[in-house]
Amino acid sequence: MPEIKDISDGSQDVLLVRITAGGEVGWGECEAAPLVTIASLVCPMSHSACKPVGASVLGQRLESPEDIRRIHQTVRANSMDLLQADHTLSGIDVALWDLLGKVTGQPVYALLGFERANPKIPYLSLLFGDTAEETRQKAEMARTAGYRALKFGWGPFGHLDVKSDVDQLMAAREGLGPDGILLVDAGTVWVDDVEEAARRIQALEACRVEWLEEPFHTGALQAYKALSQRTSVRLAGGEGAHNEYMAYQMIDYANIGYVQIDVGRVGGITAAKRVYDHATARGVTYVNHTFTSHLALSASLQPFAGGQPVLCEYPGQLSPLAYELTCQHLSLNDKGEVILPDRPGLGIEPDLNTVRKYLVDVEIKVNGQVLYETPAL
Repeated sequence: MPEIKDISDGSQDVLLVRITAGGEVGWGECEAAPLVTIASLVCPMSHSACKPVGASVLGQRLESPEDIRRIHQTVRANSMDLLQADHTLSGIDVALWDLLGKVTGQPVYALLGFERANPKIPYLSLLFGDTAEETRQKAEMARTAGYRALKFGWGPFGHLDVKSDVDQLMAAREGLGPDGILLVDAGTVWVDDVEEAARRIQALEACRVEWLEEPFHTGALQAYKALSQRTSVRLAGGEGAHNEYMAYQMIDYANIGYVQIDVGRVGGITAAKRVYDHATARGVTYVNHTFTSHLALSASLQPFAGGQPVLCEYPGQLSPLAYELTCQHLSLNDKGEVILPDRPGLGIEPDLNTVRKYLVDVEIKVNGQVLYETPAL
C-alpha cells in the first residue's frame, strides 16, 4: 500500500511468486516480509547448507506431485541455515501446485488426492474495536451480512484490565447474537503467563467462545497445555508454525483443539497437507489461517478441501491492494458457505493491472553485481 500503518493488518503488502514452465504460469503468495524473502531467493551462497532458494528451484523438472515434493525437500536441504527459506519456499510451493494443476488440467485439491472440495463455514476475521461499543457494532454488521461465525482479535484485547476484556467479549456476543459462533484471537498477548490468561476464563465460557486463539507464543507448549486443563474453551494455534514440525509439536504436546496453518508461512501446500493428515489422525481440527488476498485464501483451503465442512478463516477487512489483487474472489454461496472453484490449479488469477498499480521497484546488488531486480510483467 502507498502508506503502511502500524496496525495488525497483514494485507498491507503482498509478495507474489511467479513460476513459468511448459507454457503455463503458476502463482503463489508468501505471508512474509517481502524484501528479506526476496533476498533469500538470490543471496550468495555461504556454505553447502546456506544456498539461495532459487538455486534449488530453477531448471527443475515438474511433471507430478512427487516432483514438487522433491523440490520442496531440495530447498530444505540446501537452505537449511537460511532462516527465511521456509517463507520463500511457501510461495514457491504454492506456485508449483498452481502450475502443475494448470499443466494437468486439475484443481490442486484433486492433485492432493481429494475427490471433491467440500463447503466450509467461513468465519469473518475482524480486529477488536477500540471500544466495546465499536466491537458490538462490528459484530452486528457481520451478523446482518449473513455470517454465522465471527472472530475478533488483537486491538486492545489483553492490553488493558480484565474488565475491559470482559466488556469486549460481552459486546461481541451481543452483536453476533446467541446462536452465532464466536471466536477470539489474543495475538500471543500473554506470551506464556497462564495465570493472566486464566483471569479471562469465566468470561470466555460465559460468552460461549468456541476457541481462544494464540493466548501464548507458538513455542510455549506447556502454557497452552496448562491453560487447556482449566477451561472448557478449546485452544487454537499454529499460524506461527514456520514448518510442519513446529505444527506437529503443537498438535502432540500443547493440547490444542484447533491447529491453524498459513500455507504462506509453513512451507506451502506440501507442508500444510502433511499437517492436515497429522492433525486428523490425532483428533485435532485443521483450520486455515488467511489474512491476505483471495489467491492466498484459495491456496490455504486446498490442503483440507476434502475434509469435513468445518470452519475456515475468511478475511473481511482487506486493504484495497489485497482485495483488488485477484480477478476472482471466493464469494459466499446462498447458504453462507465457501467452496473452492472447480478450475485447474488454484482457480484464482492475479489482476496484473493491480500488480502494476502497486508494484514496488526493487534491486539487490552485491559487489556491483545485480542479483535481483523487479521483473517485467
